[in-house]
Amino acid sequence: MFFFKKKLIPLSEFFPTNFVDIHSHLLPGIDDGAKDIQQSIELIQKMASYGIKNFITTPHVLGDVYPNSSETIKIKLQEVKEALHHNNFTDINIEAAAEYMMDEQFSALLEKGDILTLKDTYILVEMSYFSPPINLFDILFQIQLKGFKPVLAHPERYNSYHNNFEVFYKLKKAGCLFQLNLLSLTPQYGDSVTKTADRLLKENLYDFVGTDTHHKNHLHLLKSISTKKNQKKIQHLLNNNARFLG
Repeated sequence: MFFFKKKLIPLSEFFPTNFVDIHSHLLPGIDDGAKDIQQSIELIQKMASYGIKNFITTPHVLGDVYPNSSETIKIKLQEVKEALHHNNFTDINIEAAAEYMMDEQFSALLEKGDILTLKDTYILVEMSYFSPPINLFDILFQIQLKGFKPVLAHPERYNSYHNNFEVFYKLKKAGCLFQLNLLSLTPQYGDSVTKTADRLLKENLYDFVGTDTHHKNHLHLLKSISTKKNQKKIQHLLNNNARFLG
């Protein structure tokens, strides 16, 4: 029996030229992503070689673990912009929002209106992989009551929903948009996550995509998604990023 590797196309041909990566952790020393400014620049440089040159990077805002504020995020973003300029990366466009854990701290920020959006009214949010907040649907309602649109990061990774697929329909009905992690199309998070991502794709429940890049290993894995089949499956999502968030 013969086994053939899937034929890959260059990532620079996989991503549209106007693609915007709306989920990554590229700001230095602020969460579990880039550790310092050198790593930030190395990650961005590598992604640029893949054809990704537009970023809305999204550091975690997560209680006492990553107690980032709008101000600290903006300061780190400026540091990266200055380093890119110093290194003559003039074709890179980078802005920053945040990946908000839907917890009490987030509810307080929402109440104050102290929110960094992806663009316009879109907010990137997440929750525990194993235990969603009891008041999840109330939080989603409050987000929209404040005039924002919730974009749920990597819904395929919420293990508690893998055997309760109806919840995904309920979330969509509640006004939640879905962002696929591109790495979920690889073995990075396990077979159950990949199967859930495939089903969500087949049922056309996703709205956007993101790399969720934290480190070089993620970028190495990312190369394996660049098949014609995958490109066809997610082309509309790649275009949505540029259309709505570019």
